[in-house]
Amino acid sequence: MAVLLAAFLGIAACSGDPGASTGAAPADETSAASTPQKGGEITVLEDSAFAGSWPTGLDPATNTTGGANIAMMGAIYGGLFLLTANDDGGDAKVTPNQAESYELLDGGKTVKIKLRQGITFSDGTPFDAEAVVFNLKRNLGATCTCTPKWPLVKDGIGVEAGDTVVLRFTRPYASVINAFPISNVNWIASPTALKQLGDDKFRVTPVGAGPFTVVSNQLSSELVLERNPQYFKDGLPYLDKLTFKSIGGDQAAYQALLAGQAHAYEGMNTVPLMEQAQSGGRLTVTMQPPTSPYVVQLNSKAAPFDDERARQAIYYATDFEAIAKGLFKDRFPVSQSFTAPGGLFHHDSVPGYRGHDLDRAKQLVQELGGLKVELGTLGNYVAKQVMIALQTQWQEAGITTTIKDYQLSTLVQQFNSGKWHAMLQTAGAWDPAAGVGVAFRFASTSPFSGVADKALDDMFAEAEGTVDPAERDAIYTKAGQYISDKAYAPFGLAFAPTNLTAKGVHGPGLTTRIPPLVVNSGVLWDEVWRSR
Repeated sequence: MAVLLAAFLGIAACSGDPGASTGAAPADETSAASTPQKGGEITVLEDSAFAGSWPTGLDPATNTTGGANIAMMGAIYGGLFLLTANDDGGDAKVTPNQAESYELLDGGKTVKIKLRQGITFSDGTPFDAEAVVFNLKRNLGATCTCTPKWPLVKDGIGVEAGDTVVLRFTRPYASVINAFPISNVNWIASPTALKQLGDDKFRVTPVGAGPFTVVSNQLSSELVLERNPQYFKDGLPYLDKLTFKSIGGDQAAYQALLAGQAHAYEGMNTVPLMEQAQSGGRLTVTMQPPTSPYVVQLNSKAAPFDDERARQAIYYATDFEAIAKGLFKDRFPVSQSFTAPGGLFHHDSVPGYRGHDLDRAKQLVQELGGLKVELGTLGNYVAKQVMIALQTQWQEAGITTTIKDYQLSTLVQQFNSGKWHAMLQTAGAWDPAAGVGVAFRFASTSPFSGVADKALDDMFAEAEGTVDPAERDAIYTKAGQYISDKAYAPFGLAFAPTNLTAKGVHGPGLTTRIPPLVVNSGVLWDEVWRSR
């Protein structure tokens, strides 16, 4: 459910000029930041409404909030693959971690993953191909929302040539590697520990091969970890101890950081607090590259948006450029498709995209004999601000607009009922085919889509199976154009999460820019360190 929450929230964050707020250390810390120090500990705060909730534990197969708990899962399990980037967020790519390399064969229908030699779980048992295959089969059979839906052939997972894992698909599925870092299949648990402890105990005190091991775990409250002496990377992790604590929102987290009660907070989205943090100078503010723009989903399966004229009226009545300028001082780019500057296959514009045209919107509303719309969202600070602005703009065009923000459970019910008009959500991911990507909002098979269009479904399937990045780019460009031409959903501001850290804390994805996989970035916890 928390993966859905990630998509629904569209967590936003700002910290002044994005170009100036990249998490670079202040001048007086530059020399210290260049030389990582070993030892010490930090406490990281996570919002109890999202990443600070892990009610079903941290077993990859049973953790229903796995997509939200990327930080904790990565610290315990490491990962077969990781998303890495330059400090400024550039050159982002999925790189092998516990995997050594991979091959795409048969036009993308077969994937061979070679594992690194000599890795052990923290209980001393071997991290080998048999253990990985056991986990893949177990995790792919799980009901977690972070379980990927791969088109595997029957018995399509196996071991070949020692430490090589083989995946075989019914059709080309070239995006599989990019899907690993956001999926539960990336986190490999010790089969021995799982058998010895049993499911109930393992979910509380899981055993992996990541940089840290579990000392104590109070579900959805506090997770205490210590460095893993069996970790396969020499000299890492830098920290001796890493603690995650759940906290009740941005304001509480901000005050705790200022009071010295914690060292980091992931995913700040309250704009005034972000501005205070940046101007105050006591904290390091790192805004991550945006990957998922807001979108006004229109339910084209039911009235009034089964009529394309009604959808066009929303396009013409919407002025996201004005919202970006008036509410957020042009800090954030406006997208015209399901990509954003921090993700793959992004283009600034879509040819023929319907921009703001108030007269045309009024004309269409008159042709329709009026238009009444209920606009909903799972609200946070930014979502509510944007929703109120949209209501004002639409009503200027003669569109009677009622706004409503939902709790997660009731929002899911609304989607499942099909009795909704418009929803302000987010669409897209770092790779549109991975995680909560474009199909989540636009595929016929998704319960959270307002579109049922086979032509669009075929484009998504073709893109995720194409090996050549240039060809994938062309297909996604075509899909973005098709969504625009059909007026399925106008896109808006592209946000990303912002991290706050105490001075002296450093680490990739925490104080450097790594594009978010869902909402928060995948912090490389083995490289996080603290000046002492």
